[in-house]
Amino acid sequence: MAKNRPTASTKPAADSPKPGGAERIQKLLARAGVGSRREIEGWMETGRLMVNGEPAAPGQKATTADRFELDGKRLDITAAAEVVRRVLIYNKPEGEVTTRKDPEGRPTVFDRLPRLRDQRWISIGRLDINTTGLVLFTTDGELANRLMHPSSEIDREYAVRIFGEVDDAMIERLLQGVLLEDGMAKFTDISPAGGSGINRWFHVTLMEGRNREVRRLWESQGVRVSRLKRVRYGPVFLPSRLVMGKWEELDQKAVDTLSRTVGLSSVAIPAKTPDEQAAQDRQRRKSPGRAARKPAAGRWEVTGTRPERSAGKGTEKRPGRTSEKATGKSAGNTAGNTAGNTAGNTAGKSADKSAGRDSAKGSGAGRGPGKATGKGSGKPDTRSGRR
Repeated sequence: MAKNRPTASTKPAADSPKPGGAERIQKLLARAGVGSRREIEGWMETGRLMVNGEPAAPGQKATTADRFELDGKRLDITAAAEVVRRVLIYNKPEGEVTTRKDPEGRPTVFDRLPRLRDQRWISIGRLDINTTGLVLFTTDGELANRLMHPSSEIDREYAVRIFGEVDDAMIERLLQGVLLEDGMAKFTDISPAGGSGINRWFHVTLMEGRNREVRRLWESQGVRVSRLKRVRYGPVFLPSRLVMGKWEELDQKAVDTLSRTVGLSSVAIPAKTPDEQAAQDRQRRKSPGRAARKPAAGRWEVTGTRPERSAGKGTEKRPGRTSEKATGKSAGNTAGNTAGNTAGNTAGKSADKSAGRDSAKGSGAGRGPGKATGKGSGKPDTRSGRR
């Protein structure tokens, strides 16, 4: 898949934001970490965003000296005066939504991220609630916008398990293009990655991030996606060391590589104060939630960027079968031992009666036969219990 790896954008670095000068409102506010450009445009269309007491208009320009209000509340855009570019990678587990606040009260990907004082984390793309894997976050709205914009052609790679028959003709159709309800879509690369029968793994790559696009493409061919995990976004891979529910911050070299991919010049990552570093270290050491640490029975978890070949049809564990076998064995042993002890005690008592109390004490006849008989009768019962 090396042929599909991202290359540096042809856009000049001069397109980098220039703090202080007048620029489009959505660009200015996005850089301040207030929200994504799409969100800000929505606020403008519904009349929620005010600039100097007047409704903001699409295409309008402003500076950091202007006053912004959202739903009557003053917005702090001091962060836009200087570009702060930090990037996190996060291994999203199942059950989390990629939104800042969920009206249904479900956990969100932002719940686990380190808190910022003067900036705000912006998610670069989204994953639906059932998809796991790599999510990027940044404090720089311009970087986020360029990485998400279709014109940048940043490729995303996914590990996907397909339930159903997949043939060469189907793969060719998915590479050539399929008409979905929101237009043509296709994979730029499809590579087999293990499995057998009707449960097979593939690594797929596409150049855009439409809603549920990977799932919809496969479903258009009459098969079903049973597992889906994003393992790469542009030049950034999900490292195998990063467990689900955990994050780590990219260093200067990695952030610069990501910036060059979309034609942005390098910006130095600000140094953290000792208190900030200590707080982040504590948060990173916190154990992820139970759902992230140990998926529920039947759920899937991949520890690396490629699925194991043993993850195919014939190797999936069935907890029920194991527990039934163990339960049967335990029940058999218990039944056998109980029967053996009962038989032994009965035989011992019979011996006591026949030989007399004094004779039993002297020779041990009451105990001896009881133990021997108990052990002997317990073994067949144990075998019977196993059957």
